[in-house]
Amino acid sequence: MLLYNFVKTLQFNDVPQQTQDLIKTSLLDIIGVLAGAKNNQTSINICNYAAEHYSALNLSCRLLFDGRKVNPMGAAWAGGFSADSLDAHEGHFTSKGHAGATVIPALLAIADACRDQGRDISGEEFLSAVTIAYETGLRAGVALMDTAAEYHASGAFSGLGVVCGGARLLGLDEETLMHALGIAEYFGPRCPMMRLVDFPSMLRDAHGAGAYAGVNALLMAQAGITGAPAETVESQKIAHCWDDLGQRWEIDAQYFKPWPVCRWAQPSLTAVTAMMAEHPTIAPLNIESIRVETFHESMRLQGHFPANADEAQYGLAFPLAALISRGQVGPNEVTGDAIEAEDILQISRLITITEAQDLSARFPEEILSRVTIQLKEGTCLTSPITQAKGDPETPMTQTEFRAKFRLLANVNFDAQRISDIIQAVDNLDVASDCHELFNQLMNI
Repeated sequence: MLLYNFVKTLQFNDVPQQTQDLIKTSLLDIIGVLAGAKNNQTSINICNYAAEHYSALNLSCRLLFDGRKVNPMGAAWAGGFSADSLDAHEGHFTSKGHAGATVIPALLAIADACRDQGRDISGEEFLSAVTIAYETGLRAGVALMDTAAEYHASGAFSGLGVVCGGARLLGLDEETLMHALGIAEYFGPRCPMMRLVDFPSMLRDAHGAGAYAGVNALLMAQAGITGAPAETVESQKIAHCWDDLGQRWEIDAQYFKPWPVCRWAQPSLTAVTAMMAEHPTIAPLNIESIRVETFHESMRLQGHFPANADEAQYGLAFPLAALISRGQVGPNEVTGDAIEAEDILQISRLITITEAQDLSARFPEEILSRVTIQLKEGTCLTSPITQAKGDPETPMTQTEFRAKFRLLANVNFDAQRISDIIQAVDNLDVASDCHELFNQLMNI
Protein backbone atom coordinates (compact mmCIF):
# COMPACT_ATOMS: atom_id res chain seq x y z
CA MET A 1 0.00 0.00 0.00
CA LEU A 2 1.22 3.50 -0.85
CA LEU A 3 0.73 4.83 2.69
CA TYR A 4 2.52 1.99 4.45
CA ASN A 5 5.40 2.17 2.00
CA PHE A 6 5.68 5.90 2.71
CA VAL A 7 5.71 5.31 6.46
CA LYS A 8 8.17 2.43 6.25
CA THR A 9 10.72 3.76 3.77
CA LEU A 10 10.79 7.56 3.83
CA GLN A 11 14.22 8.98 4.61
CA PHE A 12 14.48 12.58 5.72
CA ASN A 13 17.63 13.15 3.69
CA ASP A 14 15.82 12.10 0.50
CA VAL A 15 13.09 14.72 0.96
CA PRO A 16 13.48 17.88 -1.18
CA GLN A 17 15.76 20.43 0.49
CA GLN A 18 13.02 23.06 0.76
CA THR A 19 10.80 20.59 2.58
CA GLN A 20 13.65 19.49 4.86
CA ASP A 21 14.17 23.13 5.81
CA LEU A 22 10.44 23.56 6.49
CA ILE A 23 10.38 20.48 8.73
CA LYS A 24 13.28 21.71 10.86
CA THR A 25 11.80 25.20 10.97
CA SER A 26 8.44 23.76 12.02
CA LEU A 27 10.08 21.69 14.75
CA LEU A 28 11.92 24.71 16.13
CA ASP A 29 8.77 26.81 15.87
CA ILE A 30 6.71 24.37 17.96
CA ILE A 31 9.50 24.04 20.52
CA GLY A 32 9.52 27.85 20.80
CA VAL A 33 5.78 27.80 21.45
CA LEU A 34 6.22 25.13 24.13
CA ALA A 35 9.04 27.12 25.73
CA GLY A 36 6.94 30.28 25.80
CA ALA A 37 3.97 28.38 27.24
CA LYS A 38 5.93 26.56 29.93
CA ASN A 39 4.61 28.49 32.93
CA ASN A 40 1.20 29.66 31.79
CA GLN A 41 -1.85 28.45 33.69
CA THR A 42 -2.94 25.93 31.06
CA SER A 43 0.47 24.25 30.97
CA ILE A 44 0.70 24.12 34.76
CA ASN A 45 -2.78 22.64 35.06
CA ILE A 46 -2.38 20.03 32.33
CA CYS A 47 1.06 18.88 33.51
CA ASN A 48 -0.29 18.41 37.03
CA TYR A 49 -3.26 16.52 35.57
CA ALA A 50 -0.99 14.21 33.57
CA ALA A 51 1.33 13.58 36.52
CA GLU A 52 -1.63 12.70 38.76
CA HIS A 53 -3.63 10.54 36.36
CA TYR A 54 -1.10 8.99 33.91
CA SER A 55 1.59 7.49 36.08
CA ALA A 56 4.56 5.86 34.35
CA LEU A 57 4.22 2.08 34.49
CA ASN A 58 5.42 -0.16 31.65
CA LEU A 59 6.13 2.87 29.49
CA SER A 60 7.76 6.02 30.81
CA CYS A 61 8.61 9.40 29.32
CA ARG A 62 9.12 12.89 30.67
CA LEU A 63 6.84 15.90 30.56
CA LEU A 64 8.24 18.66 28.36
CA PHE A 65 10.13 21.39 30.24
CA ASP A 66 8.99 19.71 33.45
CA GLY A 67 10.88 16.44 33.87
CA ARG A 68 8.27 14.42 35.75
CA LYS A 69 7.85 10.88 34.43
CA VAL A 70 4.45 9.87 33.06
CA ASN A 71 2.89 7.44 30.61
CA PRO A 72 3.22 8.59 26.95
CA MET A 73 -0.54 9.13 26.72
CA GLY A 74 -0.33 11.61 29.59
CA ALA A 75 2.67 13.31 28.00
CA ALA A 76 0.73 13.59 24.74
CA TRP A 77 -2.25 15.19 26.52
CA ALA A 78 0.04 17.64 28.30
CA GLY A 79 2.29 18.50 25.37
CA GLY A 80 -0.60 19.06 22.97
CA PHE A 81 -2.48 21.23 25.44
CA SER A 82 0.64 23.24 26.24
CA ALA A 83 1.52 23.85 22.59
CA ASP A 84 -2.09 24.84 21.99
CA SER A 85 -2.13 27.29 24.91
CA LEU A 86 0.08 29.86 23.17
CA ASP A 87 -1.44 30.42 19.76
CA ALA A 88 1.77 30.90 17.80
CA HIS A 89 2.07 27.55 15.99
CA GLU A 90 2.02 27.08 12.22
CA GLY A 91 -1.01 26.14 10.20
CA HIS A 92 -2.34 25.02 6.85
CA PHE A 93 -5.00 26.48 4.57
CA THR A 94 -6.80 23.54 2.97
CA SER A 95 -7.14 21.58 6.21
CA LYS A 96 -8.11 24.82 8.00
CA GLY A 97 -5.98 23.63 10.88
CA HIS A 98 -2.60 22.75 12.34
CA ALA A 99 -0.54 19.58 12.64
CA GLY A 100 2.61 20.46 14.55
CA ALA A 101 1.08 21.26 17.93
CA THR A 102 -0.27 17.69 17.94
CA VAL A 103 2.41 15.61 16.26
CA ILE A 104 5.56 17.15 17.76
CA PRO A 105 4.61 16.67 21.44
CA ALA A 106 3.27 13.18 20.72
CA LEU A 107 6.38 12.02 18.84
CA LEU A 108 8.65 13.50 21.50
CA ALA A 109 6.75 11.42 24.07
CA ILE A 110 7.05 8.24 22.00
CA ALA A 111 10.74 8.80 21.27
CA ASP A 112 11.50 9.53 24.94
CA ALA A 113 9.69 6.32 25.92
CA CYS A 114 11.89 4.44 23.44
CA ARG A 115 14.95 6.07 25.01
CA ASP A 116 13.76 4.99 28.46
CA GLN A 117 13.66 1.40 27.22
CA GLY A 118 17.25 1.62 25.98
CA ARG A 119 16.61 2.25 22.28
CA ASP A 120 18.30 5.30 20.83
CA ILE A 121 16.71 7.06 17.86
CA SER A 122 18.95 9.01 15.51
CA GLY A 123 18.19 12.61 14.69
CA GLU A 124 17.60 11.69 11.06
CA GLU A 125 15.15 8.95 12.05
CA PHE A 126 13.25 11.31 14.35
CA LEU A 127 13.04 13.93 11.58
CA SER A 128 11.80 11.22 9.20
CA ALA A 129 9.00 10.43 11.66
CA VAL A 130 8.19 14.13 12.03
CA THR A 131 8.01 14.50 8.24
CA ILE A 132 5.70 11.48 7.97
CA ALA A 133 3.48 12.79 10.76
CA TYR A 134 3.14 16.26 9.29
CA GLU A 135 2.48 15.07 5.77
CA THR A 136 -0.08 12.41 6.67
CA GLY A 137 -1.72 14.54 9.34
CA LEU A 138 -2.26 17.43 6.94
CA ARG A 139 -3.60 15.13 4.22
CA ALA A 140 -6.02 13.58 6.71
CA GLY A 141 -7.10 17.13 7.50
CA VAL A 142 -7.77 17.91 3.86
CA ALA A 143 -9.74 14.66 3.57
CA LEU A 144 -11.81 15.54 6.63
CA MET A 145 -12.58 19.00 5.28
CA ASP A 146 -13.66 17.41 1.99
CA THR A 147 -16.08 15.02 3.69
CA ALA A 148 -17.30 16.61 6.95
CA ALA A 149 -20.21 19.02 7.06
CA GLU A 150 -18.88 20.96 10.04
CA TYR A 151 -15.61 22.80 10.63
CA HIS A 152 -13.73 20.65 13.16
CA ALA A 153 -10.76 21.42 15.38
CA SER A 154 -7.30 20.24 14.34
CA GLY A 155 -7.26 17.40 16.85
CA ALA A 156 -9.97 15.74 14.77
CA PHE A 157 -7.42 14.84 12.09
CA SER A 158 -3.91 15.37 13.43
CA GLY A 159 -4.01 12.22 15.57
CA LEU A 160 -3.75 10.24 12.33
CA GLY A 161 -0.43 11.95 11.71
CA VAL A 162 0.69 10.85 15.17
CA VAL A 163 -0.19 7.26 14.26
CA CYS A 164 1.83 7.36 11.03
CA GLY A 165 4.87 9.05 12.56
CA GLY A 166 4.64 6.88 15.67
CA ALA A 167 4.34 3.72 13.56
CA ARG A 168 7.68 4.59 12.00
CA LEU A 169 9.36 5.03 15.40
CA LEU A 170 7.78 1.83 16.75
CA GLY A 171 8.33 -0.27 13.63
CA LEU A 172 4.70 -1.35 13.21
CA ASP A 173 3.70 -3.71 10.42
CA GLU A 174 1.08 -2.68 7.88
CA GLU A 175 -1.85 -4.48 9.50
CA THR A 176 -1.16 -2.92 12.91
CA LEU A 177 -0.76 0.53 11.31
CA MET A 178 -4.14 0.29 9.58
CA HIS A 179 -5.87 -0.80 12.78
CA ALA A 180 -4.21 2.09 14.65
CA LEU A 181 -5.43 4.56 12.02
CA GLY A 182 -8.93 3.17 12.33
CA ILE A 183 -8.84 3.46 16.11
CA ALA A 184 -7.46 7.01 16.02
CA GLU A 185 -10.11 8.18 13.57
CA TYR A 186 -12.98 6.35 15.31
CA PHE A 187 -12.02 7.76 18.71
CA GLY A 188 -10.84 11.09 17.31
CA PRO A 189 -12.29 14.30 18.78
CA ARG A 190 -14.72 15.82 16.27
CA CYS A 191 -14.75 19.20 17.97
CA PRO A 192 -16.94 22.07 16.61
CA MET A 193 -14.30 24.74 16.12
CA MET A 194 -16.54 27.79 15.78
CA ARG A 195 -18.00 27.11 19.23
CA LEU A 196 -14.51 27.56 20.64
CA VAL A 197 -14.04 30.76 18.63
CA ASP A 198 -17.28 32.11 20.08
CA PHE A 199 -16.55 30.83 23.60
CA PRO A 200 -12.75 30.65 24.06
CA SER A 201 -11.40 28.24 26.67
CA MET A 202 -8.35 26.13 27.41
CA LEU A 203 -9.69 23.45 25.04
CA ARG A 204 -8.46 25.50 22.07
CA ASP A 205 -7.88 23.53 18.84
CA ALA A 206 -7.99 20.09 20.53
CA HIS A 207 -4.28 19.35 20.01
CA GLY A 208 -4.05 17.61 23.37
CA ALA A 209 -6.98 15.38 22.46
CA GLY A 210 -5.51 14.62 19.03
CA ALA A 211 -2.10 13.77 20.48
CA TYR A 212 -3.71 11.50 23.07
CA ALA A 213 -5.94 9.83 20.46
CA GLY A 214 -2.93 9.07 18.27
CA VAL A 215 -0.71 7.63 21.01
CA ASN A 216 -3.63 5.70 22.50
CA ALA A 217 -4.43 4.20 19.10
CA LEU A 218 -0.84 3.05 18.60
CA LEU A 219 -0.75 1.34 21.98
CA MET A 220 -4.17 -0.26 21.51
CA ALA A 221 -3.26 -1.60 18.08
CA GLN A 222 -0.02 -3.01 19.48
CA ALA A 223 -2.12 -4.78 22.11
CA GLY A 224 -4.18 -6.46 19.38
CA ILE A 225 -7.22 -4.18 19.40
CA THR A 226 -8.75 -3.98 15.93
CA GLY A 227 -10.01 -0.77 14.39
CA ALA A 228 -12.61 0.13 11.80
CA PRO A 229 -11.16 1.37 8.49
CA ALA A 230 -10.13 5.04 8.65
CA GLU A 231 -12.47 6.72 6.18
CA THR A 232 -10.25 9.76 5.74
CA VAL A 233 -7.48 7.42 4.58
CA GLU A 234 -9.15 4.48 2.84
CA SER A 235 -12.37 5.82 1.31
CA GLN A 236 -12.30 6.02 -2.48
CA LYS A 237 -13.99 9.42 -2.47
CA ILE A 238 -10.93 11.01 -0.83
CA ALA A 239 -8.32 9.08 -2.84
CA HIS A 240 -7.24 12.35 -4.45
CA CYS A 241 -5.90 13.44 -1.05
CA TRP A 242 -3.42 10.54 -0.98
CA ASP A 243 -2.63 9.59 -4.59
CA ASP A 244 0.48 11.79 -4.83
CA LEU A 245 1.87 11.01 -1.37
CA GLY A 246 5.64 11.28 -1.50
CA GLN A 247 5.58 13.24 -4.78
CA ARG A 248 3.94 16.50 -3.68
CA TRP A 249 4.50 17.86 -0.17
CA GLU A 250 1.47 19.23 1.64
CA ILE A 251 3.70 20.76 4.29
CA ASP A 252 5.10 23.13 1.66
CA ALA A 253 1.75 24.96 1.84
CA GLN A 254 2.07 25.68 5.56
CA TYR A 255 1.97 29.19 6.95
CA PHE A 256 3.67 30.47 10.08
CA LYS A 257 2.53 33.02 12.64
CA PRO A 258 4.71 35.94 13.72
CA TRP A 259 2.46 36.48 16.76
CA PRO A 260 0.78 34.16 19.33
CA VAL A 261 -2.80 34.95 18.36
CA CYS A 262 -5.46 33.41 16.16
CA ARG A 263 -4.55 33.07 12.50
CA TRP A 264 -7.55 35.14 11.51
CA ALA A 265 -6.23 38.14 13.45
CA GLN A 266 -2.80 38.04 11.80
CA PRO A 267 -3.60 40.03 8.60
CA SER A 268 -4.69 43.01 10.70
CA LEU A 269 -1.51 42.88 12.77
CA THR A 270 0.54 42.60 9.59
CA ALA A 271 -1.22 45.65 8.14
CA VAL A 272 -0.70 47.77 11.24
CA THR A 273 2.95 46.72 11.57
CA ALA A 274 3.56 48.07 8.05
CA MET A 275 1.56 51.24 8.77
CA MET A 276 3.52 51.97 11.95
CA ALA A 277 6.82 51.47 10.14
CA GLU A 278 5.77 53.91 7.40
CA HIS A 279 4.02 56.47 9.60
CA PRO A 280 5.80 57.27 12.91
CA THR A 281 2.87 59.51 13.83
CA ILE A 282 0.85 56.37 14.64
CA ALA A 283 1.37 56.44 18.38
CA PRO A 284 -0.99 55.55 21.24
CA LEU A 285 -1.64 59.16 22.33
CA ASN A 286 -2.25 60.32 18.76
CA ILE A 287 -4.96 57.80 17.75
CA GLU A 288 -8.61 58.76 17.64
CA SER A 289 -10.07 55.58 16.15
CA ILE A 290 -9.15 52.32 14.40
CA ARG A 291 -11.41 50.48 11.98
CA VAL A 292 -10.69 46.92 10.95
CA GLU A 293 -12.45 45.52 7.89
CA THR A 294 -12.09 41.78 7.57
CA PHE A 295 -13.78 38.51 6.60
CA HIS A 296 -16.70 37.12 8.58
CA GLU A 297 -14.79 34.54 10.65
CA SER A 298 -12.20 37.12 11.66
CA MET A 299 -14.92 39.65 12.49
CA ARG A 300 -16.38 37.14 14.96
CA LEU A 301 -13.16 37.18 16.97
CA GLN A 302 -13.76 40.71 18.37
CA GLY A 303 -12.12 40.31 21.81
CA HIS A 304 -11.88 43.91 23.01
CA PHE A 305 -11.83 43.12 26.74
CA PRO A 306 -10.71 39.54 27.33
CA ALA A 307 -11.31 37.87 30.67
CA ASN A 308 -8.33 35.52 30.33
CA ALA A 309 -5.44 34.51 28.07
CA ASP A 310 -7.65 32.24 25.95
CA GLU A 311 -9.97 35.11 25.07
CA ALA A 312 -7.00 37.43 24.44
CA GLN A 313 -5.44 35.04 21.92
CA TYR A 314 -8.75 34.23 20.25
CA GLY A 315 -9.49 37.92 19.90
CA LEU A 316 -8.58 40.53 17.33
CA ALA A 317 -8.98 43.91 19.05
CA PHE A 318 -6.87 43.16 22.13
CA PRO A 319 -3.74 41.82 20.38
CA LEU A 320 -3.97 44.61 17.81
CA ALA A 321 -4.12 47.11 20.68
CA ALA A 322 -1.13 45.41 22.33
CA LEU A 323 0.88 45.75 19.13
CA ILE A 324 0.13 49.47 18.92
CA SER A 325 0.67 50.09 22.62
CA ARG A 326 3.82 48.03 23.19
CA GLY A 327 5.30 47.54 19.73
CA GLN A 328 5.24 43.75 19.97
CA VAL A 329 2.93 40.82 20.73
CA GLY A 330 4.58 38.00 22.62
CA PRO A 331 3.59 35.85 25.63
CA ASN A 332 3.86 38.85 27.94
CA GLU A 333 1.25 40.75 25.92
CA VAL A 334 -1.45 38.05 25.79
CA THR A 335 -1.12 36.27 29.13
CA GLY A 336 -0.92 37.11 32.81
CA ASP A 337 -1.19 40.70 34.00
CA ALA A 338 -1.32 42.05 30.45
CA ILE A 339 -4.97 41.00 30.21
CA GLU A 340 -5.88 43.88 32.55
CA ALA A 341 -3.23 46.34 31.39
CA GLU A 342 -4.75 49.78 30.94
CA ASP A 343 -2.29 50.85 28.22
CA ILE A 344 -3.59 48.01 26.01
CA LEU A 345 -7.25 48.35 26.98
CA GLN A 346 -7.18 52.08 26.26
CA ILE A 347 -6.31 51.36 22.62
CA SER A 348 -8.71 48.42 22.43
CA ARG A 349 -11.61 50.76 23.22
CA LEU A 350 -10.82 52.71 20.05
CA ILE A 351 -11.14 49.69 17.72
CA THR A 352 -14.20 48.70 15.71
CA ILE A 353 -14.27 45.49 13.67
CA THR A 354 -16.64 45.03 10.74
CA GLU A 355 -17.18 42.43 8.06
CA ALA A 356 -16.15 43.34 4.52
CA GLN A 357 -18.12 41.35 1.96
CA ASP A 358 -15.32 41.49 -0.61
CA LEU A 359 -12.90 39.93 1.88
CA SER A 360 -15.39 37.32 3.10
CA ALA A 361 -15.88 36.25 -0.52
CA ARG A 362 -12.15 35.47 -0.79
CA PHE A 363 -12.02 33.32 2.37
CA PRO A 364 -10.74 30.62 2.99
CA GLU A 365 -8.48 30.65 -0.08
CA GLU A 366 -7.23 34.05 1.08
CA ILE A 367 -7.14 35.46 4.62
CA LEU A 368 -7.20 39.24 4.31
CA SER A 369 -7.92 42.45 6.19
CA ARG A 370 -7.58 46.20 5.80
CA VAL A 371 -7.23 48.76 8.55
CA THR A 372 -8.03 52.46 8.76
CA ILE A 373 -6.48 54.59 11.51
CA GLN A 374 -7.82 58.09 12.21
CA LEU A 375 -5.26 60.28 13.98
CA LYS A 376 -6.23 63.11 16.33
CA GLU A 377 -4.39 65.69 14.22
CA GLY A 378 -6.70 64.92 11.29
CA THR A 379 -4.77 62.43 9.19
CA CYS A 380 -6.65 59.32 8.08
CA LEU A 381 -4.51 56.35 7.02
CA THR A 382 -5.79 53.19 5.33
CA SER A 383 -3.75 50.08 4.64
CA PRO A 384 -4.02 48.16 1.40
CA ILE A 385 -5.83 44.82 1.55
CA THR A 386 -3.26 42.83 3.48
CA GLN A 387 -2.31 39.18 3.60
CA ALA A 388 -0.75 37.87 6.81
CA LYS A 389 3.01 37.75 7.17
CA GLY A 390 4.18 34.13 7.19
CA ASP A 391 2.07 32.82 4.30
CA PRO A 392 3.92 30.87 1.59
CA GLU A 393 3.63 34.02 -0.56
CA THR A 394 4.85 36.27 2.27
CA PRO A 395 7.38 34.04 4.02
CA MET A 396 9.24 34.80 7.22
CA THR A 397 13.02 34.81 6.95
CA GLN A 398 15.24 32.62 9.10
CA THR A 399 16.28 35.77 10.96
CA GLU A 400 12.61 36.45 11.71
CA PHE A 401 12.07 32.86 12.84
CA ARG A 402 15.00 33.05 15.25
CA ALA A 403 13.74 36.41 16.57
CA LYS A 404 10.30 34.88 17.12
CA PHE A 405 11.81 31.88 18.90
CA ARG A 406 13.72 34.16 21.26
CA LEU A 407 10.67 36.38 21.86
CA LEU A 408 8.66 33.33 22.94
CA ALA A 409 11.35 31.43 24.82
CA ASN A 410 13.01 34.26 26.72
CA VAL A 411 10.03 34.64 29.04
CA ASN A 412 11.16 31.38 30.68
CA PHE A 413 14.76 30.64 29.63
CA ASP A 414 18.09 32.41 29.52
CA ALA A 415 20.04 33.19 26.35
CA GLN A 416 22.39 30.22 26.71
CA ARG A 417 19.64 27.63 26.91
CA ILE A 418 17.84 29.26 23.99
CA SER A 419 21.01 29.06 21.90
CA ASP A 420 21.56 25.44 22.95
CA ILE A 421 18.05 24.45 21.82
CA ILE A 422 18.48 26.19 18.47
CA GLN A 423 21.82 24.45 17.93
CA ALA A 424 20.38 21.04 18.86
CA VAL A 425 17.61 21.43 16.26
CA ASP A 426 20.02 22.77 13.64
CA ASN A 427 22.28 19.72 14.09
CA LEU A 428 19.56 17.12 14.53
CA ASP A 429 19.75 15.64 11.02
CA VAL A 430 23.41 14.67 11.56
CA ALA A 431 23.09 13.64 15.23
CA SER A 432 23.57 9.95 16.03
CA ASP A 433 20.87 10.23 18.70
CA CYS A 434 18.41 12.75 20.13
CA HIS A 435 20.06 13.01 23.55
CA GLU A 436 21.17 16.63 23.26
CA LEU A 437 17.78 17.86 22.11
CA PHE A 438 15.95 15.78 24.72
CA ASN A 439 18.23 17.01 27.50
CA GLN A 440 17.16 20.55 26.62
CA LEU A 441 13.45 19.77 26.29
CA MET A 442 12.76 17.31 29.11
CA ASN A 443 14.24 19.22 32.03
CA ILE A 444 12.90 22.19 33.95
